[in-house]
Amino acid sequence: MTITVGLQDSAALALGAGILGTGGGGNTYIGRLKLDRQLQLSGKPCPVLTVDQLSDDTLVVGVGMMGAPTVGIEKIEAGNEVARAVQALASHLGREFDALVINEIGGSNALEPLLSALQLGLPVLDGDGMGRAFPELQMDTFSIGGVAASPMALGDCHGNIAIFERLSSPLQAEEWARNLTIEMGGSAALVMSLMTGAEVKATLVRGTLSLALAMGRAVLQSREDKVEAPAAVVARLGNGRVLFEGKIVDVERRTVQGFARGRMRLQAFDIPADEMEIVFQNENLVAWRGGDVQCCVPDLITIVTLEDGTPLGTEMLRYGLRVAVIGMPAVREIKTPAALEVVGPAAFGYGDVSFTPLPGDLLPAAP
Repeated sequence: MTITVGLQDSAALALGAGILGTGGGGNTYIGRLKLDRQLQLSGKPCPVLTVDQLSDDTLVVGVGMMGAPTVGIEKIEAGNEVARAVQALASHLGREFDALVINEIGGSNALEPLLSALQLGLPVLDGDGMGRAFPELQMDTFSIGGVAASPMALGDCHGNIAIFERLSSPLQAEEWARNLTIEMGGSAALVMSLMTGAEVKATLVRGTLSLALAMGRAVLQSREDKVEAPAAVVARLGNGRVLFEGKIVDVERRTVQGFARGRMRLQAFDIPADEMEIVFQNENLVAWRGGDVQCCVPDLITIVTLEDGTPLGTEMLRYGLRVAVIGMPAVREIKTPAALEVVGPAAFGYGDVSFTPLPGDLLPAAP
């Protein structure tokens, strides 16, 4: 059955996408403003399809924005970069697309595909390629599942569009696209992972758009009910747990090579010596407490405000914020041995950290 996402859903979707973004994916406040404006202009909601509604010869493509979250809050977009890049790639192929796919369900990259779908008159699929957000292009289930990285399109806010006809690997796609994104000002529209219906059925992490909506609605309901621990509500929905509560006492952050990289230190309220340290590359990667790893990629480390459960992107971290740190198990698709070679802690330079998965999975098993 086709569902829709309208103005009444955008607040919940932005919250849920921020939670699943684990600190990255782009600022959801800005993303929601853009989506709300497009919903108002379109006068209709965005249709959302399940992957099973597609025929095997359907043509779909993944979309989103590429770049550092710190750039995304400073560099204002034109608002139609992704749609223009989709149209350019369709013209290059000589065939129109039948639907858009969310490359990553985290942050504003969960909202951008809906905005673009409204502009193009296309539906969006209920699912994505990560079940969270990751900073690099080779780190999605499409690439891990063997989907070719090219042809691929990148576009900037000035209307410049580059099409990569052939790339030898997803890693090469990441390296070349990252360099061009930096040249485009640190933020660019990304149209990548061209798939048939059969390919997307085999590689999509299903149901994550619905999960983001459910998580956001739970946060909104907890505020209405004046729940004192909204983080615990979110953790239960993601089959996870609250790892730490305290305040941020130090943040080191810099924008390097197209990423927001850094670390933060948190201190417990009642025991000052009880601290947690978290490192990030756009997204939160590893959390230590007392020198012991509490959670690491690909499992999700999400930081929310203690009072109302608002998720915090790494670009918004600052001294003194009272927060809760939530750990949630990753989707099963990115915990396979092949996936862990690409998205495990060693892939981010933490070869001394062993991935011990949190129990369970982010999503329930398919019936």
